[in-house]
Amino acid sequence: MKVQLTILLLTISSIVFGQTEILKKYQIADSLLQTNNLKEAYNIFKDIEQKCDKKDTLYNYILWYCVGVTTELEKQNRNAEIFDKSLQFGLEALQLIENGKSYFDDKFALREYFMQKNVIISYFGLGQISNALKHKEILYKAYKEKKLPEGLDEYFNFTFFKWEDKNVWGYEWFEELPKDRFSKSFSKIVYYVYSTNKDGTDKDQLYRLHVLMFHNIDPANKIDYVLTKRLETAKNETSGTLYAYTYTKDIDYKKLQADIKEVLKGNYQPKSKKD
Repeated sequence: MKVQLTILLLTISSIVFGQTEILKKYQIADSLLQTNNLKEAYNIFKDIEQKCDKKDTLYNYILWYCVGVTTELEKQNRNAEIFDKSLQFGLEALQLIENGKSYFDDKFALREYFMQKNVIISYFGLGQISNALKHKEILYKAYKEKKLPEGLDEYFNFTFFKWEDKNVWGYEWFEELPKDRFSKSFSKIVYYVYSTNKDGTDKDQLYRLHVLMFHNIDPANKIDYVLTKRLETAKNETSGTLYAYTYTKDIDYKKLQADIKEVLKGNYQPKSKKD
């Protein structure tokens, strides 16, 4: 009986000591956050998130901050075009968000869709288009089920890259081609091209490159979209429809990305007059 009691007391002491050590590490990680030392804070939070008793109220705080710091590191690397790292953090964040769904409210759960969008950007940046499309399907499914949060319920950013001294952001709309091609003007994808500040952030929108619905419905053309350039603040630039760059309903994203970079180089022959 005494032996069993001794074992029980040792077990309890070990658990208490373990939780005390986790609390100390949590406090250290919190201090690191206050000094913006994200990477070291991330390493600690990641470690104690796996070790903390999931029933302990401390776990809620650890998980919350772990999601936050992982998300911030994903963003920093994505904006710096370090896409292998942003993908790593993005996939980790998705798992942490999944873990947090049973601890936090529905608003927290919606973070999943924003992170899915970020993962898509990273896969595009790495040229892994097929993987990007798998995550894009998740967003389209949520769109059809009306589950997407405000700010992501009509379109999403799917690619970002820097070109010389410009920032290029690609956005895709969930809306599909209308049955009546003459009922409206419709852009499936828009690339926004910005000049940049000294710190690399967006300054002025120079022009947009629209993947615009093609109104000619002659089946022989096999064209659903055509690239169109529209000026904003850019000067000494040409705008118009770029008939050399066309696409079918199932857009070849690898070709599209390559085409956009050709246009950024100035390789286009627009056949329409200036806007």
